[in-house]
This record gives sequence, structure tokens and C-alpha cells, in this order.
Amino acid sequence: MQYSMAHSKAHRHPPTFWVVFLPLFLVAVGTACLRPGAGGTPDAPAASDPGLVQTALAHSAAPTQAESLVPISTPVLPQFTPTADAPHFEPAQHSVEEQYTVQPGDSLAGIAQYFGVSLQGLAIANQLSDLNVISPGQVIRVPQPQAGDIGAAFKILPDSELVNGPGSVGFDALAYARAAGGFLAGYHEEVDGSQAAGPDILLRVAQEYSVSPRLLLAVLEYRSGWVSRSNPDPATKDYPIANIESWRKGLYRQLAWAANQLNLGYYRWRVNAVKSWLLVDGSAVGVNPAINAGTAGVQHLFSMFDNRDRWDADVSDKGFYAKYMNMFGFPFSRAVDPILPAELKQPDMQLPFEPGAIWSFTGGPHGGWSDGSAWAALDFAPPGGERGCTESDAWVVAVASGLIVRAGNGAVVQDLDVSGPRSADGYEQTGWTVLYMHTESRDRVQVGAYLQAGERIGHPSCEGGVSQATHLHLARRYNGEWIPADQGLPFILDGWVSRGTGQEYNGFLVKDGTEIEAWNAFREESTISR
Repeated sequence: MQYSMAHSKAHRHPPTFWVVFLPLFLVAVGTACLRPGAGGTPDAPAASDPGLVQTALAHSAAPTQAESLVPISTPVLPQFTPTADAPHFEPAQHSVEEQYTVQPGDSLAGIAQYFGVSLQGLAIANQLSDLNVISPGQVIRVPQPQAGDIGAAFKILPDSELVNGPGSVGFDALAYARAAGGFLAGYHEEVDGSQAAGPDILLRVAQEYSVSPRLLLAVLEYRSGWVSRSNPDPATKDYPIANIESWRKGLYRQLAWAANQLNLGYYRWRVNAVKSWLLVDGSAVGVNPAINAGTAGVQHLFSMFDNRDRWDADVSDKGFYAKYMNMFGFPFSRAVDPILPAELKQPDMQLPFEPGAIWSFTGGPHGGWSDGSAWAALDFAPPGGERGCTESDAWVVAVASGLIVRAGNGAVVQDLDVSGPRSADGYEQTGWTVLYMHTESRDRVQVGAYLQAGERIGHPSCEGGVSQATHLHLARRYNGEWIPADQGLPFILDGWVSRGTGQEYNGFLVKDGTEIEAWNAFREESTISR
């Protein structure tokens, strides 16, 4: 049987998620953000900003006492383990050899991952000497996978322990790292032109990627011992997560990469976009349909390091889970389940610019933060139609009423789960929050301000992350989880409903029978106003 993966799946994520497809016209003009995070490419750092770690948390409820670091040599396992989930999908199976026609943006690894076959087996079946070279239109033979090669059903973490959500409220990651007394506590490196301490770097990554700081601490400890050991293995000093790539040198980029991989597994699982893990030896292991999204995130991260034997050990109850238990106790005791209520609805939101201003809709659904998160973001470019990173006097305004809980490094985060400034809890880990990314430091709103819908946030820019042109990157989260801009709970702004196409950055805003298509350049058909 011959077919295209692009037409074989009901969900919107392209199956070749190992290499994100960015259409050529995005590169040619460039109003879209490649990834709003400085951990991307080393030749395009984010703008320096002294307001890096501003937060309203310090002005709200006091954090609880930091958990104590339990010696790793004395594992304390719970008396019970959580039951497996009901199967989320039917394991992918095919009993005969199949064929697949390569689409633009495909990778051989992504094809192997999707069909649940080994990369080596795919290369041998197609007599490919270079695993990085395939061409659109090329027909790939897909051999029959080995039967019964399904991964563990053991649940490592609840979903709420992977995201930076309600379970992280009250946890003081900075105090924990300092109390542990390891290499992390005294570490410093330059991030965006300024010196930053190790614990502050970890907190920044947790906030940006919306990944639990507990989880990042545990991954760092498991991979290098940086949290508890004052003198870890010298081989880990530059690469503490052990992703040995020269452009990922240093704690910030190592943690950012790990957080992105955790998100990849988590959010791909959410939309049934992954059926197997591709291990470093080229073999594939089927995803057990009875795990949960939090466990999928961890299993995916370790698939990036391990062969099969090592992977089986790392994702068992005696592997990473035991380390996490010893550091923070039984993770399911803090579970918030479900993290997204069944009847969840978006609050009323308006377009993020002032009445009469004509902006361009330049980016449909794409990653909320880097390419690992859900496609939670939309992009808008200010009036004028200029290309590149130019200063704009246009105003980004609040889409709804709420408290500003973080402002710095191009990002503004607004907490919407409050009815007024006196009732604000100040936690971006709970309820609805909105990210206004690439907000210029000039005239930017300050932490602690309570804004009504339509009040000014700041000016669009290229500040923060990697951006090709001045624009606003707008994204939503609920309880720390990135909410896709389309799917069952689409972004709705002044009645304009976001609709995706299955291809990142492509999409439409639809209202009363009118469609506006995202276009990564100024053109009349893609303009929008209030």
C-alpha cells in the first residue's frame, strides 16, 4: 500500500516532528518567530534585559519549606504504584511491507518513528547510505516491524509534575539548589550578555518552557549529579545533560534542550502524534498506549540518549523514577488530575492591538515556546509592512483583564484567573495566563500592574528569543499547560476563531464567514483591525 502520512492522520501535527517543517516563504520574508527562546541557535542570542527574573510571586503567598535531598543510595519506593491509564490508542501495526512517499520537511528518522520501525531497518530496506538525504516524491519502502516490541507501561510522573503548573506553587527551586550544596549552587555562566547563577538559570528555563523546576532538577541530578555533588565528573562541566553538541554548551542551553524534549514527548502524546520512540542505536520501541503524557515526556527524553537496554532501565521504577522519589517524594501525591478540566472554556479575549490600528496576521498555530510545546501561539505584525527588526511605536494591548506576573527578556505574562488586583494570587502556574512575547523593554508594563482589557502592554519588537522581524507572539496556558491555538479549544479574539491546517505557522482566523489567512509578509488580504 502506498500513501502519504500527511493524509493518514486525523490530528494536526505533522508526523515528522523530529525535523520541524518551516515553509520556505517564512525564511524569505521573516515576520514569524523561529522559536521564542534564547536556547536555540548560538549565533542569534536574545536581547539582554535586566528584568530577566521579575515575578509577582515574591509579593504573594510565601513558599513552603524546600524539600530535603534524600541520599540516592537509599531508595524509598512507595507501597503502591498508580494504575495504568486506559489505552489512549490502538498500537500501530502493519503485517506487510508498505510504501510511503516523502513529503517536504520529512526526515528518515521521523518516518521510522511514525511507522514504528528501526532507522537502520529503514535504511537497509531502501539501500540508503546517507540517513540525512531523502527527497520529496521519493518512495520509501517500510518493512514490517518486529511484533510485540512495546515499551513499559510504568507511569513515572503525573502530567501535573511535568508542566510548571499548580504542583510547582510554593516550591522554592532556588532554596532547594542552594540547600543541596552541589555544583549547581555555585555555578555561573553568561546568558544574553549578563552573568547568571545556576539556580536562576534553571528557574528561567522552567518559566520559559513551562516545565516543572522539580523535574529539571531531577534530570540534572540524574544525568550529572550537579545538584548534590560539589565536584561532579569533569566531563559534565560543559554538558551537564550530556547532549554533546558544541552549540549546546553550558547549563542554559543544556536545560533548554532537555525541557524542549520533555515537552515534545508530552504534547505529541496529547494529540496521539507518536506511536514509537526511536532510540540512539536506530531501533524503535513502541509507545505503550497505557502510559500518560507526563510519562511520555520522560520516555522521549531518555530515547534521545539510550539504546534499548539502557532505556528500559531508565524508564523503570529503579531508574529516573527512583531518583525523583529520593529527591522529592512520591510524585503522584501532588497530582492535579485532570490538569485541564473537562468543561474548560477560554475567557473572553480581544485582539491584542488598539482600535483602528491595522496589523497583519503573520503566523497561524505554532509552538508556544520553541518547537516542543503545543502549537499554542499566533503571530501578529504591527502596521507599516516593514521587514526586519525595526522599532515600532504601535501598542500591544491586553487581550483580557489581569495581573502582570512576569516581565523581562522580551516576555510579558499576564494572569487572568483573578477578578481584580486585590484578589490576584500572582501565580503563572495556575489558571489562565497569556504570554506576550517579543515585547520591547521601552514603555513595557511592569510586574504587579493590573490591566483591564485593552490597556497597553508595550511595543512589538524582536526582543527575546530568535525573531526575524518585529512582531507579537501571543500564546495561552492553563495550569501551566500550553493550549493549542486550534483543536477543541481554539484561540478566539474578538470573535475571530483560529483554525490550523496541519502545518505549523499556517492557519486562518475565521469570523462570520470571513477568513483571513496567515501570511508571513505584509499583504492586504492578511490585515486585521478592531
